[in-house]
This record gives sequence, C-alpha cells and structure tokens, in this order.
Amino acid sequence: MKRILAGLALASSAALMTTAPAHAAAPADPVKALKKQYVAGHGVRVSETARTSADGKNTTVMTTNGTFGFGKSGVVAADLRTRVKGGATALYPPRVVTVGKHTYAQGGLFSEELPEGKKWVRYANQASPSTGGQLLDIFEPKMLKALVSRAKSVKSGTYRGSLTYGDLSKIYDEPVPDTLKKVKVDYALDLNSKGLVTGIRSEFTLDFGILGKTTTTVSTRFTGWGAKISIKAPPADEVIDISELGSDTQVPQEIPNGSLNSLGRIQ
Repeated sequence: MKRILAGLALASSAALMTTAPAHAAAPADPVKALKKQYVAGHGVRVSETARTSADGKNTTVMTTNGTFGFGKSGVVAADLRTRVKGGATALYPPRVVTVGKHTYAQGGLFSEELPEGKKWVRYANQASPSTGGQLLDIFEPKMLKALVSRAKSVKSGTYRGSLTYGDLSKIYDEPVPDTLKKVKVDYALDLNSKGLVTGIRSEFTLDFGILGKTTTTVSTRFTGWGAKISIKAPPADEVIDISELGSDTQVPQEIPNGSLNSLGRIQ
C-alpha cells in the first residue's frame, strides 16, 4: 500500500499516449537480461525527473541521480541524491544511502537537531530509497513482463501501453482504494538490443474534483549496466538511529517512499 500511496502523494501535493495495436517480440527476454546483471560489486546508474503539474503549470519537480548496487538476488544497495522544487520539499532527504536492510538519510530536516558529530539518521528495516515518483518498478519481474506483454505499440525498441492502478495492485500484491483502480498510467519502455531497460516514462492524471486535476510525468533513465559499483554504509560514529532521537524530534519518522516501489526493491 505504501508504494501506491506514495506515488499518489507526489501528485496530491499540487491539488501519453494513444497508439494503434501492434505486437512484436522483445529483442531479448528483458527479465532474463536483468537477472544476468545481478553480480555482486556491479550495478547501474539511474537519473530521474518527476514533474507534477496543475492547470498546465509545474507545481513540483523532483530530480534524482545515483546508483543501484546488485547482489545475486537483485538490488542490495543504493546511493541516491534528490532535489525537490515545490510540494513537500522538506520531507525528501537530499541524500539517501541504503545498504542491506538499513537506510541512511542526510540533509535538510534529516540533519537538523542531531547530536554533535552525527551526520546521518538511520532507519532500520526501512530499505526503500526514493527516486521520485516512478510507479513502474522495472526491477520487479512481474512488472517488467507486463510492460512488454501489454504494450499496444512496439517500435525501435520502445514499448508503449497503459496499466491501471488496479493492474498495479495485482502486480505488486498491494491494495488500492476502489476509487483509484481505474486510474490509467500510460508508459513507454525503452529496451536495448540486449533486452536491458534504458528508460521508462510514465504519466497519470488524478482528479480531485473542485480542487482540479494534477498530472504527474516521470522519466527515468538507466545507464552503465554492469559497471563496478561500491556502496557502503556511512561511518558508524556519524550515525544515529531514528529511535534514539525521541518523539519530539523534527526529523521525519519515515523516509517518503516516493514511488510504487522506489525503483529497485532492496532484497
């Protein structure tokens, strides 16, 4: 539920395509191609821009850049830097490092009121770094299969189609309110000749009645598949656990999960 609601949060702060049917096989099985990349000490670089607009004007723009590190089972680490203009800017830490089951945040509200010498806040067992608002997690095999198999148009390695929130609910096995199940998410998935994802773009519109409509468009790019990547937890003497700060702290108790799975579920 968190992944779906967090994707909505980006759009709520403001209160793609029509193609002819076509069918073509992927240049290579994208799921198999992805699994071949899961080698310890290697990973992929990611860059993302998420824009939410109302009445044709941007209300929130979030940009994220960083890396994902792989293990034998998938994504096991991440180092992401995020900038937000508009919306709930203060709720998103400028930098997030995830290693294993722990996530470390730094900057903004996440660095205020910390004891002397402490530079990072640790969130134990909250391994879900945010990359903005990308609802479509290409590291989830079921999602990747759906993006290819449900495409209505295929041209030059780009698969275009749409999924509803109801579809996403089934794929992620997470509930969504009945009122949202028919909301459509248009997408364009780019695969290279090896079947690896080079980009995913998504767009969805939410209707808030008298408050108007908001449209969120997210473009995520992946480069450097297989690059050597080393992501380590911050020095222990610079870290304090969120539980040690007490209930009166201004530091957020959770890191916003800014997508339907934050682009890369940490195993």
